[in-house]
Amino acid sequence: MGRINITTWIDASPETCFDLSRSVEAHIQSTPGTAERAIDGVRTGLLGTGDHVTWEAVHFGCRWQMTVGITDYDRPRYFVDEMIDGPFRSMRHFHGFLPDGSGTKMIDIFSFSSPAGWAGRIVDSLVLDRYMRRLLTQRIEILKATAESR
Repeated sequence: MGRINITTWIDASPETCFDLSRSVEAHIQSTPGTAERAIDGVRTGLLGTGDHVTWEAVHFGCRWQMTVGITDYDRPRYFVDEMIDGPFRSMRHFHGFLPDGSGTKMIDIFSFSSPAGWAGRIVDSLVLDRYMRRLLTQRIEILKATAESR
């Protein structure tokens, strides 16, 4: 199973960071180059407890769909989204927001595993870990810039 931990300091309140991280529009803006869009479930606004959204995006030259649901939620401290249906065997993304001085320490813990047993584990370690880390880092940088400009 792949696991990516990223901690980012943002010069904005936990509430701002929390709400921006669960915004459908901010998600779409923070994933340029993937043609990402919400096609089912909550397609605009803020995701909350029990909500789900189906994302469609282009990765590795192919169009993919993945439905995620908000499975745990405590505003403004954290929320968790998990894959309900999609290309991974499993996917869980913890989003944490801790007050830190005049800003927020944002913690992302992204856990995933590919289907196909040992072959999937090889794909995870050789391809997906690097790809997902780059995608998450880019998304976080855009969210950080957006939060700090408010």
